[in-house]
Amino acid sequence: MKLTIIVPCYNEEQVIGTTHIRLLSVIDKARWDGEILYINDGSNDGTASMLREFSSGDSRVSVISFSRNFGQQAAVSAGIHHCHGDYAAIIDADLQDPPELIPEMLDLCLKEKSNMVYGRRRSRKGESRFKKWTAKLYCRLLNKLSEYPIPLDTGDFRLIDRKIIEAYRSLPEKNKYIRGLLAWMGFKQVEFLYDRDARAAGETKYPLVRMMRLATDGLVTTSRKPLTVALHLGLISMAAALLFALYIIAAYSPRHITAVPGWALAALIIVFFSGAQLSAIGVLGVYLGSLLDEVKERPEYIIVDDDEG
Repeated sequence: MKLTIIVPCYNEEQVIGTTHIRLLSVIDKARWDGEILYINDGSNDGTASMLREFSSGDSRVSVISFSRNFGQQAAVSAGIHHCHGDYAAIIDADLQDPPELIPEMLDLCLKEKSNMVYGRRRSRKGESRFKKWTAKLYCRLLNKLSEYPIPLDTGDFRLIDRKIIEAYRSLPEKNKYIRGLLAWMGFKQVEFLYDRDARAAGETKYPLVRMMRLATDGLVTTSRKPLTVALHLGLISMAAALLFALYIIAAYSPRHITAVPGWALAALIIVFFSGAQLSAIGVLGVYLGSLLDEVKERPEYIIVDDDEG
């Protein structure tokens, strides 16, 4: 039995050395064959050269380098496309998810005869209250809007078997939200509770803007309900407009309703309807933009030789 550990990396020179030592320790102590597959996601620091050094002379270590930064989801996708193991473990390079838990996840997978074990965070160290709160809110909102259940409080830290690997490789879309896709696949999935550590070194690669972009991708790729929400908002706006029209007719009839003249109500109505229209157009625009990316049929990522990366 062979396990591939997939590690996406972007500007991780401050922590990747420690990560590599801990990953090798996991493999050395394991009862199964293991390999490490690093994906250099267009790093512009010393990460690429360090990864090449790790793989030099060690057949258990492989490196895939991108021509630029395509994003963490594309890096994980490349790892799944190129792994050779009967099982694959996905883990970030920042050591927030402890590599030492991988053997326990594999044991659980074998014991439960499941196809996937996903890590569910019991606690999250080193993160601000704002990030914890927004992540919790988003996970629950996504689960409500999704057309299939997505496990709460999870990330990409998980272990998958060959059936899921092959099923994933068959998916043609380019804009992927991996945890949503893996949930959509079904199969037997079990959770693994763990405590998430603080980042060992370096800075997060997911500032607020990138988190919002990932959240938008998650909503668009897992659900069509935002389109339904936009439709309902439009219907509510039309109903409100009809009621206001009846009010105007009554106000200017011979037995009229006393109305205070002024611009406030008119301005409020204009703003309301404008906002409703813009929000509906915005939702449609996001879906159309995602569709445009798929129609272009550009590759999800571009791989270069190690000496170019």
